[in-house]
Amino acid sequence: MSDTEEQEYEEEQPEEEAAEEEEEEEERPKPRPVVPPLIPPKIPEGERVDFDDIHRKRMEKDLLELQTLIDVHFEQRKKEEEELIALKERIERRRAERAEQQRFRTEKERERQAKLAEEKMRKEEEEAKKRAEDDAKKKKVLSNMGAHFGGYLVKAEQKRGKRQTGREMKVRILSERKKPLNIDHMGEDQLREKAQELSDWIHQLESEKFDLMEKLKQQKYEINVLYNRISHAQKFRKGAGKGRVGGRWK
Repeated sequence: MSDTEEQEYEEEQPEEEAAEEEEEEEERPKPRPVVPPLIPPKIPEGERVDFDDIHRKRMEKDLLELQTLIDVHFEQRKKEEEELIALKERIERRRAERAEQQRFRTEKERERQAKLAEEKMRKEEEEAKKRAEDDAKKKKVLSNMGAHFGGYLVKAEQKRGKRQTGREMKVRILSERKKPLNIDHMGEDQLREKAQELSDWIHQLESEKFDLMEKLKQQKYEINVLYNRISHAQKFRKGAGKGRVGGRWK
């Protein structure tokens, strides 16, 4: 055996011895743990244990704990009820505030609408009053025109007497054709109809005037033609009447 092998054998031998010692220790029976014996409580001599009193005290303790739990429960419930009441009060207060705000806004809107209606009514009354004044002025002007025209015709008739020229005949014809204006009792629609009637009548008169002017032009033309013919005939007759009388020409 070499030196190296001897050295390895010497190192393995102590390890085997240690393993064998451990196996021997495991095979040995282990001692049991020591449990102290139960010793009942000593009852003092001359005294007796009152189990009823112990039970009563335990019941009183349980009752006290139950009462405490009940008190805590009712206290918590009371607190929750107070919070619920406070919440309901806040809700009612906010609801009342909103109702008051809505009432205030409704009142303001009603006042605004009333002012607008009043302003509209005032403007309509002013416009109606202005229209009535304008209608009254128009009626007055038309009445004055009719009165002045009629008075003028009467004065012209009285001044000139029974002699009538072409202008007087024209004025007389216009006076006969003039329609009386009875418009004091008329409303706005009736006045509009009356104005339309007068407009149609004026248009008719203008048409007749145009026809008469054309007729007058034709008559003037015919008169001028006849006048020229007469003048020419007179000149011819004067020239034909001249002759020799006593060896002289007249």
